Amino acid sequence: MIRFLLVLIMLAGTAGAVVAYGDPDQIARASHKVSHMFRGPAASPAPAVQIPRGQGGEFALRAKINGVAAPMVIDTGATSVVLTWETAKAIGLPLEMLEYNVDLETAGGHTKAARLTLDRLSVGQLVEKSVPALVVQRGQMKTNLLGMSFLDRLESWGVRSDTLMLTGYPELQNSHRRSRTAVD
Repeated sequence: MIRFLLVLIMLAGTAGAVVAYGDPDQIARASHKVSHMFRGPAASPAPAVQIPRGQGGEFALRAKINGVAAPMVIDTGATSVVLTWETAKAIGLPLEMLEYNVDLETAGGHTKAARLTLDRLSVGQLVEKSVPALVVQRGQMKTNLLGMSFLDRLESWGVRSDTLMLTGYPELQNSHRRSRTAVD
């Protein structure tokens, strides 16, 4: 509403200048200011990552979890990011404090997992904070899964030919993106 009122004031001022002076340069400057106001804050390009399909048909990548590199496979059928016990230990997560009380169906069968929140998960330029995740018990999985608790936070993701494209939200200049929370 305030922006609208400011635009009206600018238009009225421009119209007054046109009537009073008829100066073409003044009119051009006023027009530029009004059009800039309608565009809003400039946004930097959206961060994006391209992942080629592996020989086995999977989309594998190296993510950073709390700053530590970890191999992962994209799994759109996984509701959450799922880490192996071995990866969680390498990252330094507090495994002794976890409760393995979440039933989980994996490609290998039924297992139990523990809920936790990753401080930071990044794939290339895409960085998300406070990402819900699961950790499976020792030896229950061989691969970390990048599931929907990460993918749902992106603006878009999709496969074209043999490439998976992950696209984040553009960052507004002089502004911070509102943090989003996931709901289980």
